[in-house]
Amino acid sequence: MIIRIVRMTFEPQQVENFRKLFDERKELIRGFGGCMHLELWQDAHASNVFLTYSHWESEKHLDHYRFSELFKDTWAKTKALFSDKPIAWSVMQQVVLS
Repeated sequence: MIIRIVRMTFEPQQVENFRKLFDERKELIRGFGGCMHLELWQDAHASNVFLTYSHWESEKHLDHYRFSELFKDTWAKTKALFSDKPIAWSVMQQVVLS
Protein backbone atom coordinates (compact mmCIF):
# COMPACT_ATOMS: atom_id res chain seq x y z
CA MET A 1 0.00 0.00 0.00
CA ILE A 2 1.13 3.56 -0.81
CA ILE A 3 0.09 6.52 1.31
CA ARG A 4 0.07 9.83 -0.54
CA ILE A 5 0.12 13.15 1.31
CA VAL A 6 -0.06 16.43 -0.61
CA ARG A 7 0.29 19.79 1.16
CA MET A 8 -1.30 22.71 -0.70
CA THR A 9 -1.27 26.40 0.17
CA PHE A 10 -4.04 28.48 -1.37
CA GLU A 11 -4.65 32.15 -1.85
CA PRO A 12 -6.91 32.97 1.14
CA GLN A 13 -9.69 34.22 -1.14
CA GLN A 14 -9.60 30.88 -3.05
CA VAL A 15 -10.17 28.56 -0.06
CA GLU A 16 -13.91 28.31 -0.63
CA ASN A 17 -13.39 27.59 -4.33
CA PHE A 18 -11.01 24.76 -3.43
CA ARG A 19 -13.44 23.34 -0.86
CA LYS A 20 -16.21 23.30 -3.49
CA LEU A 21 -13.95 21.63 -6.06
CA PHE A 22 -12.82 18.98 -3.58
CA ASP A 23 -16.42 18.31 -2.55
CA GLU A 24 -17.41 17.87 -6.22
CA ARG A 25 -14.53 15.47 -6.96
CA LYS A 26 -13.94 13.50 -3.75
CA GLU A 27 -16.32 10.62 -4.54
CA LEU A 28 -14.91 10.31 -8.07
CA ILE A 29 -11.41 10.05 -6.64
CA ARG A 30 -12.51 7.60 -3.94
CA GLY A 31 -14.12 5.47 -6.65
CA PHE A 32 -11.01 5.46 -8.83
CA GLY A 33 -9.45 2.01 -9.20
CA GLY A 34 -6.98 1.34 -6.40
CA CYS A 35 -8.02 4.23 -4.15
CA MET A 36 -8.73 2.77 -0.72
CA HIS A 37 -9.11 5.96 1.31
CA LEU A 38 -9.18 9.75 0.87
CA GLU A 39 -9.33 12.52 3.47
CA LEU A 40 -8.92 16.30 3.37
CA TRP A 41 -7.18 17.96 6.30
CA GLN A 42 -6.96 21.67 7.09
CA ASP A 43 -4.04 23.15 9.02
CA ALA A 44 -5.05 24.10 12.58
CA HIS A 45 -3.20 27.43 12.41
CA ALA A 46 -3.21 28.40 8.74
CA SER A 47 -6.73 28.19 7.30
CA ASN A 48 -5.46 28.39 3.70
CA VAL A 49 -3.26 25.27 4.03
CA PHE A 50 -4.79 21.87 3.25
CA LEU A 51 -3.46 18.35 2.94
CA THR A 52 -4.92 15.43 1.09
CA TYR A 53 -4.26 12.05 2.67
CA SER A 54 -4.96 9.01 0.53
CA HIS A 55 -4.26 5.28 0.49
CA TRP A 56 -3.61 3.44 -2.77
CA GLU A 57 -3.32 -0.28 -3.35
CA SER A 58 0.03 0.22 -5.07
CA GLU A 59 2.20 2.84 -6.72
CA LYS A 60 0.94 1.54 -10.06
CA HIS A 61 -2.64 2.41 -9.02
CA LEU A 62 -1.55 5.86 -7.85
CA ASP A 63 0.29 6.49 -11.11
CA HIS A 64 -2.74 5.33 -13.12
CA TYR A 65 -4.79 7.98 -11.29
CA ARG A 66 -2.09 10.65 -11.69
CA PHE A 67 -2.10 10.19 -15.47
CA SER A 68 -5.90 10.05 -15.76
CA GLU A 69 -8.14 12.75 -17.23
CA LEU A 70 -9.85 13.07 -13.82
CA PHE A 71 -6.55 13.98 -12.16
CA LYS A 72 -5.36 16.25 -14.98
CA ASP A 73 -8.58 18.27 -14.92
CA THR A 74 -8.81 18.38 -11.11
CA TRP A 75 -5.16 19.33 -10.69
CA ALA A 76 -5.32 22.07 -13.33
CA LYS A 77 -8.27 23.65 -11.52
CA THR A 78 -6.65 23.18 -8.11
CA LYS A 79 -3.21 24.58 -8.91
CA ALA A 80 -4.75 27.75 -10.36
CA LEU A 81 -5.79 28.53 -6.75
CA PHE A 82 -2.34 28.10 -5.14
CA SER A 83 -0.28 30.79 -3.48
CA ASP A 84 2.74 28.50 -3.09
CA LYS A 85 4.14 25.31 -4.61
CA PRO A 86 2.57 22.08 -3.34
CA ILE A 87 4.65 19.49 -1.50
CA ALA A 88 3.90 15.79 -1.96
CA TRP A 89 5.07 12.62 -0.25
CA SER A 90 4.51 8.99 -1.17
CA VAL A 91 5.27 6.66 1.72
CA MET A 92 4.95 2.98 2.42
CA GLN A 93 2.98 1.83 5.41
CA GLN A 94 5.27 -0.14 7.67
CA VAL A 95 4.20 -3.03 9.84
CA VAL A 96 5.74 -2.89 13.30
CA LEU A 97 6.69 -6.31 14.58
CA SER A 98 6.96 -6.74 18.33
